[in-house]
Amino acid sequence: MTQQTASVVATFSRRMRLRLQDDSLVEARIKGKKLKPVCGDQVIAEPIDKESDWLITRILDRDNELTRPNMRGQVEVLAANLEALVVVAAVSPLPDWYIVDRYLCAAELMGASAIVVFNKADLLEGHDIEIDELDEYRDIGLPVIETSAETGGGIDELQSALGARRAIVVGQSGVGKSSIINQLVGDAKQRTADISGKTGEGRHTTVNSVLIPLRDGGAVIDSPGVRDYAPALANSCDAALGFREIAAAAEGCRFANCRHLREPGCAVKDAVDAGEISERRYESFRRVVNLTEKLAESRY
Repeated sequence: MTQQTASVVATFSRRMRLRLQDDSLVEARIKGKKLKPVCGDQVIAEPIDKESDWLITRILDRDNELTRPNMRGQVEVLAANLEALVVVAAVSPLPDWYIVDRYLCAAELMGASAIVVFNKADLLEGHDIEIDELDEYRDIGLPVIETSAETGGGIDELQSALGARRAIVVGQSGVGKSSIINQLVGDAKQRTADISGKTGEGRHTTVNSVLIPLRDGGAVIDSPGVRDYAPALANSCDAALGFREIAAAAEGCRFANCRHLREPGCAVKDAVDAGEISERRYESFRRVVNLTEKLAESRY
């Protein structure tokens, strides 16, 4: 059998779709139970004799991973080898900015660029919604793009921001991630869903992650919507590194091991009190610290 390097472009539980070196697509199974490929992975695969399926035998080293803790407190990898995270919020469902912050934290720790997208911007008129948070992101140097997947507004700006990079589009269910991707790829093959009339929350429509090529050479992963997300951190001290304004202010702390919670001489707390760091962003940081510590305790 002839082995070759292939890219994982779609995941279906224990089955995968691979793009081979000649750009053809094949279905694949996974050898053994320990291998857990994800979208974006580079793998070693070989054809299965007398079958159309291929067999994934090894995952090559990853540049980075988008992770979260699962219900058992273990680390679950959602995607790999990403250059950018597109974090989507929208007029409806109401934005959970703490979820947005957690994705942004993950992007910082992965070394991936982050882009904040506020979708359904054409519906802002008539909605009693504050979007001061978008200015908070602009203030710390994050690109913020207001889009309308319905009208196509802001899509060209997003396409330009992505360039030829590999990105994942993440956010709450119902914010229009798949609709944005439809606009980026120039067709309407991705499934979309309306907001649930009973709960106001989005229905899950993307069961599996799919890597979709873009017209300008990049690619995006369409991922399932979430009602919550948290990055899987090795320890709570890493949380500060995921909030760029807190990491910058921390250089002035009296103690090198300052946790930026109750320690004396904390430059981060001083910056919050002076209005130089958003109180909401600081609260978001504290929540990531607390969640990480609770998860650590649950493992023992």
